[in-house]
Amino acid sequence: MKFVIQRDQLMDSVQHVMKAISSRTTIPILTGLKIEAKDDGVKLTGSDSDISIESFIPKEEDGIINVEQIEPGSIVLQAKYFPDIVRKLPQKTVEIESDDHLKVTIRSGSAEFHLNGQDADEYPQLAQLHTEDSFEIPIDLLKNLIKQTVFAVSTVETRPILTGVNMKVEDNHLDFIATDSHRLASRKIPLEKSSSQLKFSNVVIPGKSLNELNKILDDTHDNIEVSVTENQILFRTKNLYFLSRLLDGNYPETSRLIPEQSKTIVYGNTKELLNSIDRASLLAKESRNNVVRLQTKENNQIEITSNSPEVGKVVEELTAKSIEGEELKISFSAKYMMDALKVVENEQVKIEFTGAMRPFIIRPIDNDNVLQLILPVRTY
Repeated sequence: MKFVIQRDQLMDSVQHVMKAISSRTTIPILTGLKIEAKDDGVKLTGSDSDISIESFIPKEEDGIINVEQIEPGSIVLQAKYFPDIVRKLPQKTVEIESDDHLKVTIRSGSAEFHLNGQDADEYPQLAQLHTEDSFEIPIDLLKNLIKQTVFAVSTVETRPILTGVNMKVEDNHLDFIATDSHRLASRKIPLEKSSSQLKFSNVVIPGKSLNELNKILDDTHDNIEVSVTENQILFRTKNLYFLSRLLDGNYPETSRLIPEQSKTIVYGNTKELLNSIDRASLLAKESRNNVVRLQTKENNQIEITSNSPEVGKVVEELTAKSIEGEELKISFSAKYMMDALKVVENEQVKIEFTGAMRPFIIRPIDNDNVLQLILPVRTY
């Protein structure tokens, strides 16, 4: 195997596939990074058997030559050393060559590295998913769906299914739902008409996989293809292939958590509310779940307070745009409220309360497809 490649292109691809490589795998060869040279370009692969990522560098794209002097072949290199070597090479191009004894030479300018490789035939074959259950969605929209939901997955393994995001497709809509049983985040978007036959509800993608995918994808309007089988999901763009296992088990039915009617509705400025809760939480850090309290007052005033007997107390008044319904006093986790408000991409927010001990809902004022739900905290 031999090829000469643009260092920056190689570095980008290496960084993508490294996100799937773990030193804690039970299959030793998976601590390595697979490089495959073909006539049309170079493919890099990383996997920890939960997530697999392939990144392809085409020989030529948009009239720019990325790879030349290709002699096809493949090798697995130690992922521990290879990225650092590539990053620190002196020239803009890199020559990589392997011989019959799995010895690899990396040359750039006056620098020359010799690495021991491993046989690529021993690297597990990635599943090539062929499935009827696929649809396309713009990449920037997918990134948005992930951002507005994945933060609410559970971080504890007591209920593994809650560490993932539930993806549903029905009635031509795609819905992402995440909950850790104290809060819930959901975002829904319409799909293109061609997906009208699709329907699935119990697809649960590990939150970790979605976070890694989100880091790799560029913010573009290009489409990404999403394919689902029994136990895996594949996200595919022109030069990237991201495969993740799905979580086993049944995702809880979350729709019944969402209150049908509300007793108090507060309309306010998202940023002002976020900053005010942020300030109140400064003194709430001592208590276990940094609780702040919200109370509605006359003349559209909201009072936000936090009290830690050992530390002190903070009181702040805000003017809401409007307040409808009954008076209300409620306590909740400042962190959960701030997480929810941070992903509301709208200046104005609507918060619907159904009483002091009932879950409440946060939505952008003009968009019912984005929903955050938080359970209040009982304070005595």
